[in-house]
Amino acid sequence: LRESSAQLKHAAQSYCKAETPTADARKAVEAAWSAAFLDWQRVRFVDFGPIQQDSLAWQLQFWPDPKNLTGKKARGWLSGDRPISIDTLAADSVAIKGFPAVEYLLFDPQLQQQAQALPAVRACALLGAVTRQIDLNAERLAADWEQFRPHFLEQAHYADATVLAAMHALELMKDRRLGAPMGAAGKGRRNPYLADAWRSGLSLSAVEASLLGLRELFLPGLAKRLQSPAGQQLYQRFSTQLTHTFERLEQMPPGLAPLLNDADGYRQLQLLLLDIERLDTQLSGSIAPELGVVKGFNASDGD
Repeated sequence: LRESSAQLKHAAQSYCKAETPTADARKAVEAAWSAAFLDWQRVRFVDFGPIQQDSLAWQLQFWPDPKNLTGKKARGWLSGDRPISIDTLAADSVAIKGFPAVEYLLFDPQLQQQAQALPAVRACALLGAVTRQIDLNAERLAADWEQFRPHFLEQAHYADATVLAAMHALELMKDRRLGAPMGAAGKGRRNPYLADAWRSGLSLSAVEASLLGLRELFLPGLAKRLQSPAGQQLYQRFSTQLTHTFERLEQMPPGLAPLLNDADGYRQLQLLLLDIERLDTQLSGSIAPELGVVKGFNASDGD
């Protein structure tokens, strides 16, 4: 995340410094944003430790955003006359400080039709300030984790905190990242704008990246904790289900929206949601009790 955020900042600077920014330079910024954003998705489940300082998670990704505060904030800065810099943005909401704000500048379909769109001067200033802030936050987060590492390894309760973080991530994926835009809860309507990364069309790629993060960064430690015969069986079930989920995602497009109004596409989403529900049930209902981990309050639950 630290490295790809730095690359995003440099790509944005190169694009905006050019006298006449080219289409290739624009694509380079978009690709750098996608890479950094998906790197963030891989570590997004780590909701404890340094990430809790100064609402860093919210600064990196303000979501959910049902009132489109990111769009409103961005339009306010683009149409105003206030100087745009990291310092001036610091006093504003987290809605204008992270990946969704850059996504708005790069991909919002309505903005792209307006004179305020990139590479307009104020749009470039906003792009530069936000990408620099993302880079600083990623650098800070990586440095803080280097310092936090010994404490994390020495304190046994962080092993449980890691399991809880994975549980919360799967629950968020099931209920909000997939369930909400699908209208899966009660009589809810299908609404693609409730998904994260809907502007860039990477909602399902983001889910896949989060699952990849769990496989790479969570499963190895989980295997070490589940050493009993019963624990190993639970681990194998969870690992196998995760593999099945990846196989399904490989057959699906990067975006969620195109599937919502198509019967076959929606069926694919339902099957994916069922896969995530199985992962959630296995981890929360079987593995966590085996480890003696008790689910508690999650800061993302609200009041």
